[in-house]
Amino acid sequence: MARKEAIQLRRDRRSMMLAFALPIFMLLFFGYAISWDVKNIKLAVVNEDGGQSSRQVIDYLEGSGYFKVVEYLPRRALADAELAHGRVAGVLIIPSDFGRKLRSLEPAPIQLLLDGADANTATITLNYSDAILARYSRDIVLNGRQLSLPVTVEGRVWYNPTLASRNMIVPGLIAVIMSIIAAMLTALTIAREWERGTMEQLAATPVSRLEVVFGKLLPYIGIGLFDVAVTIVAGILIFGVPFKGSVLLLAAMTLLFLIGALGLGIFISATLKSQVLATQAAMVATYLPALLLSGFLFDIRSMPVALKAVTYIIPARYYITVTRGILLKGVGLEVLWVQAVFMLVFATLGITLATVSFKKRIQS
Repeated sequence: MARKEAIQLRRDRRSMMLAFALPIFMLLFFGYAISWDVKNIKLAVVNEDGGQSSRQVIDYLEGSGYFKVVEYLPRRALADAELAHGRVAGVLIIPSDFGRKLRSLEPAPIQLLLDGADANTATITLNYSDAILARYSRDIVLNGRQLSLPVTVEGRVWYNPTLASRNMIVPGLIAVIMSIIAAMLTALTIAREWERGTMEQLAATPVSRLEVVFGKLLPYIGIGLFDVAVTIVAGILIFGVPFKGSVLLLAAMTLLFLIGALGLGIFISATLKSQVLATQAAMVATYLPALLLSGFLFDIRSMPVALKAVTYIIPARYYITVTRGILLKGVGLEVLWVQAVFMLVFATLGITLATVSFKKRIQS
């Protein structure tokens, strides 16, 4: 049965393209398109002070590599037009008494106006500016002495020291891509038999329904493992994602995940009996949940209670935790055993649904 399915798959060019070309394309496309790294933030500056201290503030912002001053405005009234037209992401306003207050050891506030239409960029920009200006405040020298704070925080980021968003995105992409590809590939299997008129031959074969399901799954399990290996290697070589954990543990977890996802595809295929409908249903059942409710793009902890409950039935949620944990943290089964249990349940459920939905009889 597995050999027969492999021959059919080899003859189906669309399925071959879906199996081998689409995962790499999706990894490259989403890997470059999705990024939470904000750099070269365009700023306009209204420098009413014009002194050395105000120029130092601007130099600190530009020297960080995150900000780029593209325009100096002669007055504050022009700030609204710059933000409204989207020419800059923010307008820095340094008041005329800024230098004097610094020399007098008084608080010297400056204003940063941000375009809140893009809330994510505005929040990141505000955090960047706070950190840079806090460093400027610590480094400033007044009256020949170094000012210092009694308590300072020395932050150190583990597992992703550079805070590169690709290190978080690429492992998550592997789970999203394989959720879609696995279900879509097997969503064509039983439906293909119906549309080609070979279902009677399949029903007449002296094998059980479980043997049929496993026979149809085996070629796709091999393809799935190959796709995961290729996407991980591409993530390491192209995007520089680290791999700190166990290859064998990742392979075992991937196998559980693929069995469940492939079984779901066969269940959809046997239920709908149409390749077009099965493909559409597989896309709806995997793409949106894996993208939106798995923790890939949005933190599950910030979701409403109802959506949090829904995420527990999304297999990609557990596989994303596995890929990020093994690739970035190097953790083992002692940390990921909960995800392993849930994916084992998912694999068992996928095989059960596929077996129950496949009927070895032709209904008139």
